[in-house]
Amino acid sequence: MVLEAIAVISRISPWAKRTLYWIGYQSLAVLYPKFDWPFMNYGFAELDPHAIPPRLSTADEKDRLYIQLYHHVVKAIDLSGLDVLEVGCGRGGGSAYIARYLAPRSVIGVDFSQNAIAFCRRRHPVAGLTFLHADAEALPFPANTFDVVVNVESSHCYGSIERFLAEVARVLRPEGHLLFADFREAPVLVTLREQVRASGFEILSEKSIRLNVLAALEADEDRKRALLQRVVPRPLRRHIRQFAGMRGTYMYEALRDGRIEYFNWLLRKPEIC
Repeated sequence: MVLEAIAVISRISPWAKRTLYWIGYQSLAVLYPKFDWPFMNYGFAELDPHAIPPRLSTADEKDRLYIQLYHHVVKAIDLSGLDVLEVGCGRGGGSAYIARYLAPRSVIGVDFSQNAIAFCRRRHPVAGLTFLHADAEALPFPANTFDVVVNVESSHCYGSIERFLAEVARVLRPEGHLLFADFREAPVLVTLREQVRASGFEILSEKSIRLNVLAALEADEDRKRALLQRVVPRPLRRHIRQFAGMRGTYMYEALRDGRIEYFNWLLRKPEIC
């Protein structure tokens, strides 16, 4: 019901949608300051038996499903020596994975939640990695600053996708790439595709990873249930179940029956934009 309510509010007021998500993410950081979860995405389970999974340290294995989502999204581009911006970095695990494993020249993670950024700075002291509080619709960087922008499971929170895309196009260097993954209700995805094309980005590849995300949710169900019982106060459990996409929630059921699609796009800024 929470996600359905947000969807209704979003159609009425994009500003209200931004505000609701900001309050939610600010509150999560305050309510669970000792929660050492560096990822908030739904995860990615590899269904291709021939795919080569990322090699992870023993310490990172517990987060494999969530890291695999980032790995799947960013493997389209060799990030070695590049300047990378993650917009909507959340708890910072994705930016840290990129900085620690993929040899970029620099990584900056930005998020609208000040509390999330404070957590990221404490949790991920990694060389070449910086976290800043910033608005996805008004990025505080000069034009032509980055080679790659990463945006994973964040854009559904924004008030204006058009402003987000315009800002990404502005801060990307010519022929830079946007690595873009998120979920949308099927009819809204049609509109999003039109918005992307209108922004001037070229869609180089477009994939559905809905079944991979659904499989990840199922694989992590037992762990989430145990965590919910252990650390979440009873009055909040129903809402956190919705947020986590657990079995029986709107998100899980809508992903399962296809009402919600989870997409992975590789976009390129034109040489002259």
